[in-house]
Amino acid sequence: MTPALSAFLSGFALSAALIVAIGAQNLFVLRQGLRGEHVGPLVLFFGASDAVLIAAGVGGMGAFLAAAPQLTLVLALGGAAFLAWYGIAAFRRMASPGALTAEASEGLSLMRALATGAAFTFLNPHVYLDTVLLMGTAGSAQPEAARPLFLLGAAAASFLWFAGLGYGARLLQPVFTRPSAWRVLDAVVGVVMLALAASLVVGALGHDSPDVRDSSAPVSSPSHASHT
Repeated sequence: MTPALSAFLSGFALSAALIVAIGAQNLFVLRQGLRGEHVGPLVLFFGASDAVLIAAGVGGMGAFLAAAPQLTLVLALGGAAFLAWYGIAAFRRMASPGALTAEASEGLSLMRALATGAAFTFLNPHVYLDTVLLMGTAGSAQPEAARPLFLLGAAAASFLWFAGLGYGARLLQPVFTRPSAWRVLDAVVGVVMLALAASLVVGALGHDSPDVRDSSAPVSSPSHASHT
């Protein structure tokens, strides 16, 4: 295996291992995919966000974040408030008979969908821990000439996952013609979002917490718990 291919596959494998789990971003993309709303822009946004944050980590931004615990606290509390609000909204949808199908409920505008995606991404401090610190540290350990290929591999995994999740959701659309399926999905969304909000608050109070971006279980890493 050539060094270039090795660097690409290292970035791809690490990014894939961190992102493929139930979490806030993934549930949001899944729901939008089931509704067929703004899937392409959201895939591009989430994939590009990961790429930019990983590039920032490889470029040395991780040292700045490690020295700014106050910023992490602000992000944690802001993210917890947003996730709690979104979780409560999911429970309200579940209890509302008029919002139990994609056709009956009012959709999000493109700007609102992107703003919601941005909140899921940038109001979560663990996003920075995973992309900037973990991925950045791993990328920085590569030879300088191989770092762009590591970043390319990591970004490719992110784009492919979000595209597969968003566009693959249409395979489940026959199931979600039933209001009961939307009830179950919104119940899962509500529970996950409130659990993630609680874990952010616990983390802000100085306790170890699992990753709340796209994972509910810790993953061993050189510097922290886990990734989105």
